[in-house]
Amino acid sequence: MKGDYQDLVDEISALLGAPATLENRDFRLIAFGAHDSDDDLAMDPVRTRSILTRQSTAAVRSWFEGFGIARATGPVRIPAAPDAGVFRGRICLPVRFRGIVQGYVWLLDQEPGTPGPDPAALAAAMEVAQRIGVLLAEEAKAGADLSREFQAVLTAGRGWQQDMAVAALRAALGPGGDGLHAAVCVAPWSGEAPASVPGAAAVCLVPRRGGGGDEPGAAGDLALAVLLRLRSTDALTPALTAVARLLPRAAEPARTAGAGTAGAAGAAAAAGGTGAASGAGAPAKAAAGSTAAAKAKARATPAAAPARRMTAGVADPVRGLAELPAAWEQAVAAARAAVAQPRLGPVAQWSAIGPYRLLATLAADPVDDPAARALLTPAHRELARTAEVFLDCAGQAGRAAAALGIHRQTLYYRLARVEQLTGLDLDEGEDRLLLHMALKAARLT
Repeated sequence: MKGDYQDLVDEISALLGAPATLENRDFRLIAFGAHDSDDDLAMDPVRTRSILTRQSTAAVRSWFEGFGIARATGPVRIPAAPDAGVFRGRICLPVRFRGIVQGYVWLLDQEPGTPGPDPAALAAAMEVAQRIGVLLAEEAKAGADLSREFQAVLTAGRGWQQDMAVAALRAALGPGGDGLHAAVCVAPWSGEAPASVPGAAAVCLVPRRGGGGDEPGAAGDLALAVLLRLRSTDALTPALTAVARLLPRAAEPARTAGAGTAGAAGAAAAAGGTGAASGAGAPAKAAAGSTAAAKAKARATPAAAPARRMTAGVADPVRGLAELPAAWEQAVAAARAAVAQPRLGPVAQWSAIGPYRLLATLAADPVDDPAARALLTPAHRELARTAEVFLDCAGQAGRAAAALGIHRQTLYYRLARVEQLTGLDLDEGEDRLLLHMALKAARLT
């Protein structure tokens, strides 16, 4: 389905000679045409943020809807508004199906005094927009029709109830039920489920588990479940792209887009990037040790429970629906791991979360092991951090001290204090394993 949208957007771009962007009625980006212009005005803050955030704020949505685009049946010209971050005017093509708006196609308008697209080209572009409207309406209907069956599979208990729920979803999907799918968990999710998600066979809301909420199903204690269609087991890019668009800030590489509307009007785009350079000539062993220490240092954050933020987990692809409940558990685990270890997220794949594949499954609720209880109190946060980095470094004191930025003797002193608090012997493999698991599990929320 994503390829269909992209082809139609490219067709509109060719008809009008300008890069087009397609957004659904919730102002979430679906597809966009490439743009290779050197015109700085083309990359205004609103358009830039449409690439980064994949959605618009309520203020931006209200501002554009103020031009009547939700009621329009033909092209709408929106003038430039530099004070709002819109340096170039827009042409909006409403995407409708049976009188109901399904989304919008956006294009950059020509500079004042320059002839814009001729009426015949605009009429042809509106015909393409109508075809997009049919696709969006069909996708929304399919997702809405299957939400109940999908939710039943994810919430049914093991045994015959789950088997019946899977059979009902398979029957509803028809031949597509035997294809490749990926389960996705986005949590925490507030509000209603989106009307449509590109490439999704079904979307629903389910109570979060292991999220630390007081009552299942309470506000802020819901997860968005998405069942995505895949073409092959080694092609997860469509799934990751669709998931990134559900998050406040996309994690996918940005392809230069057309005239999107998403972003905060009046706010400049805020895209950051980092790069690293390594010196040449150092011995290979030292370089490897330095790299390992740098990785451990990146992990050296307090073991206290992190603040709740929206993350997403993507399960391994499954063929057919029999393994869907297990795939959902993978997606939930990956989303929780992305919170526990920010370097994994905000979109984490289950295959890449390492020890959290096991820990997130075992620790559906916060772990309270007596040996680690005292160490995990706020008063000993620095000692917990020291122990975790030491264990992440496989017990190598030199690497751990470098990652922590402390002297080796300071490390030894702290580790002795850890042993006193926990009653564990860090020279014993099983004691190390117990403490390492407890520290990692404490990060899960």
